Amino acid sequence: MKHEIRTEAAPPPAGPYSQGLRVGGLVFTAGQGPFDPVSGEVVGETIEEQTEAVLDNLSAILEAAGGGLDHAVKATVHLKDMSHFAAFNRVYERRFSDPKPVRTTVGSDLPGILVEIDLVAEIPSGG
Repeated sequence: MKHEIRTEAAPPPAGPYSQGLRVGGLVFTAGQGPFDPVSGEVVGETIEEQTEAVLDNLSAILEAAGGGLDHAVKATVHLKDMSHFAAFNRVYERRFSDPKPVRTTVGSDLPGILVEIDLVAEIPSGG
């Protein structure tokens, strides 16, 4: 059985999908961009600023599910420009504790943004 995760602390879905879903002890997030949850505007101009904003949005969704970034077990990262990898990685490394989630990072066409990330987290029911 799946249960929707929804929070006003992260941007609302831009289409027919959920911010996150809980299935048992797993939480799956939708891909998050660097968007302000209230205005919908892009936050930041650099890869570092945008990565911080994306991780803030993901953190808000996981918090609504009773956890946080440290519960993440899998990350899928889309970078507009793979030359940003090192700068992105410095922010990512600081925001996740060890052991870090497993990760796939790919170059993608991301209109208007530099990074998008989705997560899978293990968060037992009740946090």
